[in-house]
Amino acid sequence: MTTTALRPARTPGWLAALKDPRQLRIEVLAGLVVALALIPEAISFSIIAGVDPRVGLFASFTMAVTIAVVGGRPAMVSAATGAIALVIAPLVAEHGLQYLIAAVLLGGVLQVVLGLIGVARLMRFVPRSVMVGFVNALAILIFAAQVPQLVDVPWLVYPMAAVGLVIIFGLPRLTTVVPAPLVAIVVLTAAAVAAGIDVPTVGDQGELPTSLPGLLLPDVPFSTETLSIIAPYALGIALVGLMESLMTAKLVDEITDTPSSKTRESVGQGIANLVTGFSGGMGGCAMIGQTMINVRSGARTRVSTFLAGVFLLVLVLVLGDLVAVIPMAALVAVMVFVSIATFDWHSLRTIHRMPRSETAVMLVTVAVVLATDNLAIGVGVGVLTACVLFARRVAHLVTVTGGDVVDGARTYVVRGALFFASTNDLVGQFDYASDPARVVVDLTGAHVWDASSVAVLDAIEHKYATRGTTVEIVGLTDETGHYHQRLAGRLGGGH
Repeated sequence: MTTTALRPARTPGWLAALKDPRQLRIEVLAGLVVALALIPEAISFSIIAGVDPRVGLFASFTMAVTIAVVGGRPAMVSAATGAIALVIAPLVAEHGLQYLIAAVLLGGVLQVVLGLIGVARLMRFVPRSVMVGFVNALAILIFAAQVPQLVDVPWLVYPMAAVGLVIIFGLPRLTTVVPAPLVAIVVLTAAAVAAGIDVPTVGDQGELPTSLPGLLLPDVPFSTETLSIIAPYALGIALVGLMESLMTAKLVDEITDTPSSKTRESVGQGIANLVTGFSGGMGGCAMIGQTMINVRSGARTRVSTFLAGVFLLVLVLVLGDLVAVIPMAALVAVMVFVSIATFDWHSLRTIHRMPRSETAVMLVTVAVVLATDNLAIGVGVGVLTACVLFARRVAHLVTVTGGDVVDGARTYVVRGALFFASTNDLVGQFDYASDPARVVVDLTGAHVWDASSVAVLDAIEHKYATRGTTVEIVGLTDETGHYHQRLAGRLGGGH
């Protein structure tokens, strides 16, 4: 088998999509569905953040269009998000919109810097169990976000949402020419208008903009006091935005079996937030819900993401009156479908076969996300839990075997990874009182990972030295031998 056969398929370029009528149709229709789904979400997130709905809608437009050009993950959609809204809400409540815009701009700068210094490489430390927990928690949050649209509403909302789900799940069995979510939105809107059904609509969520966003600078004092106010929120915007974006990019990589540049995506998110800030938007990051709509509709290129932003602007500015009559029941059906499609059902079917530590990490990630409504915190706690459980598991893999006395020397064979968690009991594994005048510690099957291990080896040598026994440590690799030589006797292991 050749090396190229092992490489993942490359993402089709936007030029290829423009030249392929079938793929272009998929990209256009997927972008339209995403744009329709973005409108109520952007309005809802604006309300959470405490800003005018137009601020969220402008942010979604500028984020989507900009990231389509500068981002590293084709087909991924960025816009105003709930996670960012939760971060900035206290700042808006206390200091107002102008300080929010300043925080978004600073957050964009921080994301560019973090991207350039390689923060994206930290994604390799996110284990699969955390990814599964992230996906499952997100699916639950997407579903839970639809519940308010189903409470204290006219009874016709329920059958309309049910019909929408039937269309979305049933139509692909007949044809995939047109995305099923788009058909559901059109059919339910036409039925509601034709029959004069009085149900909640997109227009009930907030006022839609009537003009293009303009270029502006935040009207705040350029001082250290301003910096002290916005810095914590800017850091939150940067970290939460990168966390969600990189996790979403990794998920799309797996779904589409195509690679993406996480460093370019990190820098791209920063640039998109800078453009959004200068346009008076509330900032944002990758949206896994809309990204899943896009990807599940068959989109694979930047064309769909770019068109999602363009369609969003056209819909709210030119076709605002038409968009306003779309029943929320139709969009609820679309988002329920997304939540079902996003949830990793395979993780439930195989949960009895998974190691308990892996299951614990997944459940902790889900629980923390649901408790905090913050995916970044959940992922952080999940990774920390995974690290602790991994260290605990590896710590028990260290063994010490003492051989017979040969030529006046006893050899102890140590196997396993020696680090702070695994070396706690290592000192007690040797028979100091009964051993002969010469002891050999064979580390051929071991690896010294940190200063704690060197300190423990020093302690063993010191305990033998107090009894007049000479210790020879053998089997160190070039790397660990240099490490041990540089630190041995300098860490106070014998005190």
